[in-house]
Parts: sequence; structure tokens; C-alpha cells
Amino acid sequence: MLEQYKDQIELALDTIRPYLEADGGNVRIIGLSSDMVLQLELTGACSSCPMSTMTLKAGVEEAIKKAIPEITKVEAVNVEVA
Repeated sequence: MLEQYKDQIELALDTIRPYLEADGGNVRIIGLSSDMVLQLELTGACSSCPMSTMTLKAGVEEAIKKAIPEITKVEAVNVEVA
């Protein structure tokens, strides 16, 4: 499933990576479930930032869903939702 969308996902992530990198972070693709939930890992400063949940929803998920509407949700595998 992931292979079919990987290039599109990477392109969408590339649109927000400069902002993540500016704060010492990044994002890595982990997987894509059969029900079109994308799993990502926030890396660097993003993995421990208290704002990472908001970054994920407002930035990453928005960019992914805009580029690939088939993806229903974006989850970070290493972020605790408060």
C-alpha cells in the first residue's frame, strides 16, 4: 500500500520539512495502513517538543491530505497526545 503513495507523501512532506528543520526536527514515514492511516515518526527536536501534536495536525496532516485526499488520518507513532 505504501509504495503506491510513497513518492506523493514524500513530496507533500518536502513542503513542510523546511519549517521542521528550522526548529531542529524532521519527519519520517513509518507505514500506511489498509484503511489509509499514515504513520509517521517525528525526529530530532520534534520528537520531544510539547507543540508536536499541534504541528502534526495543523502542518503535517494538512499538507498530506491536501496532496493525497485518499489518506484519512496522519498519526505520529512516537508522540503522546495530551
